[in-house]
Amino acid sequence: MNVTTRPTPGDPALLDSAAIRAEFPILGETVRGKPLVFLDSAASAMKPRAVIAAMTQTMETQYANVHRGLHWMSERTTEAYEGTRDAVARLINAPDRAEIVFTRNSTEAINLVAHSYGRGMLRPGQAVVISAMEHHSNIVPWQMLRDAHGIELRVAAITDAGELDLSALEALLADGRVGLVSITHMSNVLGSYTPAQRIAALAHAHGARVLFDGSQAVVHRRIDVQALDADFYAFTGHKLYGPTGIGVLWGRRELLEAMPPFLGGGDMISSVSYERSTWAAVPHKFEAGTPAIIEAIGLSAAVGFVERIGYAAIAAHEARLTDHALARLSAIEGVHVLGRAQDRGGVVSFTLDGAHAHDVATLLDRQGIAVRAGHHCAEPLMRRLGIDSTARASFGIYTTHAEIDTLAEALLRVREFFA
Repeated sequence: MNVTTRPTPGDPALLDSAAIRAEFPILGETVRGKPLVFLDSAASAMKPRAVIAAMTQTMETQYANVHRGLHWMSERTTEAYEGTRDAVARLINAPDRAEIVFTRNSTEAINLVAHSYGRGMLRPGQAVVISAMEHHSNIVPWQMLRDAHGIELRVAAITDAGELDLSALEALLADGRVGLVSITHMSNVLGSYTPAQRIAALAHAHGARVLFDGSQAVVHRRIDVQALDADFYAFTGHKLYGPTGIGVLWGRRELLEAMPPFLGGGDMISSVSYERSTWAAVPHKFEAGTPAIIEAIGLSAAVGFVERIGYAAIAAHEARLTDHALARLSAIEGVHVLGRAQDRGGVVSFTLDGAHAHDVATLLDRQGIAVRAGHHCAEPLMRRLGIDSTARASFGIYTTHAEIDTLAEALLRVREFFA
């Protein structure tokens, strides 16, 4: 069970679910004549009015390209765009706003590190360590680096409970050849949190840098990159109640300054001639071309929305939801919940005896319930677990206990159908 402290009745951490849900207009929609029960937030979260309004207002009242213009529209839009860098730095306690690099998503952020740090600063024969519960976005870039640059790829085992095996990780680090550890901070399949501070300490003790894929974790709990002692941290906007097309890579400034650019083009240069080019200062060195302006402004609004509610309240709310879901689903005969991590977030993957996950999701959809089904971009983890797919219910700030009850009752009907 989750170890997060549970608030008692009257605790200020208790959320006003009705007020929160009123901020998300899409939650008033119906699906197949039934109220929408959206339990797919780990794939992409719904958007609050604040995000929708910020993006709409930008397009209606002050839009222009950023950085290059001297006119009023460009200056105002640049101010709003760069304000997002300050908001993100504040959100994750980055010591320097110049350490915030905007990308399209977590995948691009990890690819940036693989290309620029991996090819630019790792030597052939060194190793990169990932874990057995990574999303494909934290596997494939390292395979590409291995094949193109002669890097060894090592995989740290997980326990049967779905937790990172720290002793296995330490054994992989022991020979001193590991240059980078790249590990999820929270599994998108099992909901397991990894012990980030201990991972960073182990990596640094053996001379390795560490990157955390925070795509899921940043949604559910407060992230402090300084307290974690991370070297890189990646996350995406669309899971954090912001728009698609905008992600974040945080990196230590000294590392970003030493790394070569990822992409070449406009806005990432200091000067250009036919003979040579020189690069802009970080973070702009890694932000070639016209950026995702409107999306970045939407991300700023999402950050503000999360900060107004507060991570203490969000974490407590989602811990209660997760405990309730684990209790309800585990009580259904034939339903098997994956993972028994002590520290887990609002992601619950499960199988149902005699039914494929896709069929389960289809029948739940007929009852207005949206869950994800498949391998969740984690095929190696599925093989480790001895299955090919799961159904996955994942929670957001707007999820309620009643929706979890609706899921449990619907699963009873699905089970009867297959019986």
